Amino acid sequence: MFVDTHAHLYYPNFKDDLDEVIQRAKDAGVDYILVPATDLASAAQVADLTEKYEMIYGAVGVHPHDSREWTKDLIPLLEELIVNNPKIVAVGEIGLDYYYDFSPKEKQIEAFRDQIELALKLDYPIIVHNRESDEDVLNIIKEYTPRGLKAQLHCFNSTEEYVYQYVSLGHYISFTGNITFKKMDSIREVASKVTPEKLLLETDSPFMTPVPFRGKRNEPAHVKLVAEMQAEVHRKTVEEIAQVTSFNAFRLFGIGKLPEPSLTYKLYNSLYVNITNRCNADCFFCTHKDEPYLAGYNLKLDPHNEPPAEDYIKEIGDPTQYDEIVYCGFGEPTLRWDVVKEISRYVKKNGGKTRINTNGHGSFLNKKNIADEMPGLIDGVSISLNTIDRKEYSEIMRVDEKFFDVMVEFAKNCKENGIRVIMSVVGLKEIDIQAAKDFVVEELGAEFRERPLF
Repeated sequence: MFVDTHAHLYYPNFKDDLDEVIQRAKDAGVDYILVPATDLASAAQVADLTEKYEMIYGAVGVHPHDSREWTKDLIPLLEELIVNNPKIVAVGEIGLDYYYDFSPKEKQIEAFRDQIELALKLDYPIIVHNRESDEDVLNIIKEYTPRGLKAQLHCFNSTEEYVYQYVSLGHYISFTGNITFKKMDSIREVASKVTPEKLLLETDSPFMTPVPFRGKRNEPAHVKLVAEMQAEVHRKTVEEIAQVTSFNAFRLFGIGKLPEPSLTYKLYNSLYVNITNRCNADCFFCTHKDEPYLAGYNLKLDPHNEPPAEDYIKEIGDPTQYDEIVYCGFGEPTLRWDVVKEISRYVKKNGGKTRINTNGHGSFLNKKNIADEMPGLIDGVSISLNTIDRKEYSEIMRVDEKFFDVMVEFAKNCKENGIRVIMSVVGLKEIDIQAAKDFVVEELGAEFRERPLF
């Protein structure tokens, strides 16, 4: 159920009861534990732990506190530890720490860069320590990301702006037990801004013990308490947080396995129907081509063998148990308009509500006004407006500018047919949100919604 992506189980205060610690973790629903080293000596200990315990994976690297005597001669030693152990899955814990004066800044930066180069050579992710070194850590990660760097920003303690930067670059963020501390409202607020698709769980054992065990030694079983707080700040269930973070651990570290593709998936109390991954647009922020994953679900469908309507109907069952049935997924559902209609007939016949999440190009794609066919089948449409500037629209969606007018006409046709219309704009900094809202409400008479980018 849970993956603790950061626990230093080789510390001396675990030596007398590690078997019991491992058992308590299993009893708490922890499936895997990732143990990062901080120097060569602990790297060898990590390797031993991965051999002794099936659920333990490891990372090897030199921590900024231990980089004062860093030389490039250490790289081959770290590389040997990695290539000789398939359960070593990352380079870490590495990074920068300007709070303590344990190692000169220039040595920390040298060690950080050298170990990033090793990670890139081996195509491994890194686990990053950052304390009061925000700007340097971000600039270095920005520099290496275009070369394929993948990172976990562990024990995150930066601002919302840094969340945006790291998530925009495709990296992952984790918080420790400090998000449970009474006076840490600011950390909880920052945590709420991390999209669950880029969130990981960790304890940082034996440090950062969560409430109500604060003051005692931390251990992986307590990762459930971190998950509970993440569920609270993201307004999700613990099970949903467990699912998405475990999937993220698989995506970043290869721990666990890829779930089977889902035809339907539940978000809040709505059931989303994964119709297709195909789309005529190619929005720059959409991952439908390479990473069709959401909330811990694998939404990848075979474009040459898409499921028939009856497969979806079987999974829906009683539609009244959900607030609504939403045609979505990582693609444009109106590309399979006949399938959407067939499913909708079943849903409406059995008392359910329906909505389509669409780019608004469906009438053009189907060569007919599909809004005329919606009454009695579709209750609402959520249309991606994105911007009211045609050139911007073309750049965001990577389509011809004419599709802006296609989308607006579709919205008008839906309104004429008595369909509820919601038009959304992704909250990009360069977009004039107020102008878009005025256009939607005043000119189209539709509802407006701003969606977060991440």
